[in-house]
Amino acid sequence: MAPSKYPVTRRDFIKVSATTTAAVSAISFGGCNTEKLPEPMKRPFGKLGFNVTTLGLGGQASIQWTPDDVDPVAIILKAFSLGINYFDTSNLYQESQLNFNKAFKKLNLIPGEEAYDENLRKSIWLTSKTAMRWGKPGWPERDGVRNWSQGENVKCAVDDVKRTLTQVFGDGKGNYPEGAYLDMVLCHTLHNTEEVDVLYLGLETPLDPDSNFGALVALRDLRDGTNLTGMNPKNEKLIRHIGFSGHANPPAMMEMIQRDEFGILDGMLVAINANDKTKMNMQHNVIPVAAAKGMGIIGMKVFADAAMYHKEPRWSQTPDDVFRKVGSPELPSKPLIEYSLTTPGVHTLIIGIGQIDDDPVKCQLVQNFYAAQIETDGMSKDERKRIEQQANKVKPASNYFQALERKQLSAPQNVRQQNGKLVWDTSIAADEPISHYEIFQDKKLIGKVEHHPQILKSKPFSFDLKTNGKISVAAVDKAGNRADFEIV
Repeated sequence: MAPSKYPVTRRDFIKVSATTTAAVSAISFGGCNTEKLPEPMKRPFGKLGFNVTTLGLGGQASIQWTPDDVDPVAIILKAFSLGINYFDTSNLYQESQLNFNKAFKKLNLIPGEEAYDENLRKSIWLTSKTAMRWGKPGWPERDGVRNWSQGENVKCAVDDVKRTLTQVFGDGKGNYPEGAYLDMVLCHTLHNTEEVDVLYLGLETPLDPDSNFGALVALRDLRDGTNLTGMNPKNEKLIRHIGFSGHANPPAMMEMIQRDEFGILDGMLVAINANDKTKMNMQHNVIPVAAAKGMGIIGMKVFADAAMYHKEPRWSQTPDDVFRKVGSPELPSKPLIEYSLTTPGVHTLIIGIGQIDDDPVKCQLVQNFYAAQIETDGMSKDERKRIEQQANKVKPASNYFQALERKQLSAPQNVRQQNGKLVWDTSIAADEPISHYEIFQDKKLIGKVEHHPQILKSKPFSFDLKTNGKISVAAVDKAGNRADFEIV
């Protein structure tokens, strides 16, 4: 008998027995019965003091591009009934934040209302995003720096935060209740180091409230209740944590983390799926750096924005782009979810839901829920490799959003001599993790330095040089591949 492409069969589903979350048990969800589901698996969310469910609800798919026969609010409510506690949305996701508002009203999650359930609010993690790189209106044009705004009144990152609060918790017209907050705001879809330069203005450079500055220093004011930028005159605390997301450029994302000498970044949303290694990969580059820094790490694009299934490799734009089945015979959804969740460092996945169904076998949310119940070491290296080969064979071009092409292991970067030491920054890994660095003098091996994720630019790798001569340093990965840099 061939294995099922579904993680749970009808027979297995009936056998499972557990109560649903008490806070939402009385609500009718209009489909996708979950009375028999177990408690969700959770993992520590980096150093953030929160245990996050391994499956989070993405704010796109039918919550953004809603087909006529789908109720997006029912999807959100269903996720609550499963015990999912991580919820994702964005200012760029059309009606997504407004759909969360409708669901939150049913769940008594609006501060200031008589039935407000503060304990339920504390039990979930709500993240939104801004694609504005500047911290106040009036930003100058700069090559390579994108500012994506939704709404004519959104002119900087602070405006985006307040737009989210009014759409999710308020009247959608600019007002939000006292006590409303976001657990995290991400500087969304980082593309290049030019954007990193802008984001850190006012932190790495003197802060001039009369001039302009990057989004990070302004978001810090909203996190800490300070007004160093002049953008938070009421000294509000509107967000709890700050992070960033990226689809395309692992080195730029690594630099974003490595330049954080200020304790700003707590979370990272990163594209990670079984075709990760078809481009310059995330799993051996930026993910280990974020993990070493204790950041909460959220995976996305598990199905490559449905490009692993029913559409060509491009961004979704309409309800027709929303995938509404559970996997495919060629690429079942379960192993793809398991692959991303067993990538070292990843804590949870956000997955957009196209549809829910009374039949648990056809319900994307239930099937994804079961697939996500896997330990961090729950998949062998051989099985991960097999899934990589299968995904690459079936959908080799699916990771269109990863801009940088696959390359070989790079040599150590920014190699220099400094105060009697040889100093360098991390290499960029290829298909295998970096193992160590070898230092040569006049072609003779004089030392080795073990590789570790470099979390700060100010803490490079180093080796004491005791004599003169022709010096070189080589990066070596765990497959024995080498990349050398010789000092001229």
